Amino acid sequence: MIQVANLEQLQNSINTGKPTLVYFSGENCSVCKVLKPKIEQEIQKALPKFELFEVKTDLDRELTANFMIFSIPTTLIFFDSKEFKRYGRNMSVPLFIEELKRPYELMSE
Repeated sequence: MIQVANLEQLQNSINTGKPTLVYFSGENCSVCKVLKPKIEQEIQKALPKFELFEVKTDLDRELTANFMIFSIPTTLIFFDSKEFKRYGRNMSVPLFIEELKRPYELMSE
């Protein structure tokens, strides 16, 4: 995952229209640290066109507030420059991948 430097970098990437995943995490969040590699591995395997970004909420409060993130980890999915879905703390990675496959395939055509 690419560490986001600023809001402009993230907005530019989202605005390309490519499938984009933004993972909001924190330094002291054990769930964040366990979930991140699982999501990364499964996305790269099943949905390789996704661009993956990570925002450290404790380091970039402005970006976190801009996307209205109130708990971590939170995963935002963007298709065609629009927020498609947001996933909170407890999520099943296989279900998560399954939910994304259909819109991903439609966008990739």
